[in-house]
Amino acid sequence: MTPVQTHTQTPADLRPITALRFGAAMWVAVYSFWENLAGAGQVGLVAKGYLGVELFFVLSGFILSHVYLAAAGEKRFSYRSFLWARVARVYPLHVATLIGVGLLAAAALFAGMSVDGNVLSWASLPANLFMVHAWGLAPVAGWNHPSWSISAEWFAYLCFPLFAFVFWRARHRPIAAVVGAAAFLAILYFVFEQWAGFALTEATIRWGALRIVPCFALGCALYLVYRRAPLKAPWLCAAVSFGLMVLSAALGLWDGVTVLLAGALILSLASLPNERAGWLASKPAVYLGEISYSVYMVCVPWKLLAVGLAAKLVDAPDKQLQIFVWLAILALLPVVAAVSYHLVEHPARKALRGMAKRGDKTSASSLKSGATPKQLATEREPVA
Repeated sequence: MTPVQTHTQTPADLRPITALRFGAAMWVAVYSFWENLAGAGQVGLVAKGYLGVELFFVLSGFILSHVYLAAAGEKRFSYRSFLWARVARVYPLHVATLIGVGLLAAAALFAGMSVDGNVLSWASLPANLFMVHAWGLAPVAGWNHPSWSISAEWFAYLCFPLFAFVFWRARHRPIAAVVGAAAFLAILYFVFEQWAGFALTEATIRWGALRIVPCFALGCALYLVYRRAPLKAPWLCAAVSFGLMVLSAALGLWDGVTVLLAGALILSLASLPNERAGWLASKPAVYLGEISYSVYMVCVPWKLLAVGLAAKLVDAPDKQLQIFVWLAILALLPVVAAVSYHLVEHPARKALRGMAKRGDKTSASSLKSGATPKQLATEREPVA
């Protein structure tokens, strides 16, 4: 099969893995809301919902390598522009949800309701604002707790040149790169659990920055396989890897197994040409993938508001909701996420990227006047 050519200006639109993002976000959401479902027992697949974050981390390594790895390897990479694009992608909604949680908590206190004291932790606020609260720099898990993973992503973004340095040199040995990344993940998971007494996949504000490293590296390595040649029979590979991933989570197997199978699923779906991807490449599926970041980030604010109000309206003790109420709240989560996407995430990202483009035009004008050339990134923004 002819090796895939990467185009840093207009990279291929990997619609199937964009759609996969929504599934990962909803897996985390079900895990988060499960405690409020009356009579809900232990379900292995739900109990492993925190691994949806690992899926996001592997996806980030894969997609960012797809867009930026060749540019970095060929010295066409602007670190400044890359980081600005990342800030435009994640920071506006991060700040908006942080404020939203603060306002909801303040309103609850004003109404005489009890609120976890850590939610409004002023000592944790600076680390949250600078997105370093998953680096062990926040005293407690305050504000919008799921944003710890955005802090971990920020760590990976800052380290991307190092990832690019390693994996660009391994591009001619993609299988060896995947084996090495998988071995690194397995060893790190084992050593960390022996040392810390809990799994790295359960780390948040203390070791979240470390948690992303093996997953991001795995995504980079898997991209090298895709870059060399997409998988044959991708639908079959996707079905098998998805089935095994679900089975692994449902049986409560070691988290590393589920993460590696999630990586196989990502590679399989990326290998699907858009014209053969069916509903995974449809506009509704891709749209849901595009709002998945909002789904993830508004999960806690929506839970605080909707579960609290529903419990009062139906007089549910200990916020234990009946199945139909619970399902209605969960079903409305993507609607709330769509609102936040169109009101905050998308326009803010567009505005910040517009600022960068205006700066690029200014630089281009200076080039015409004889200034020293400087590479400015023009890569298409990935959904990562």
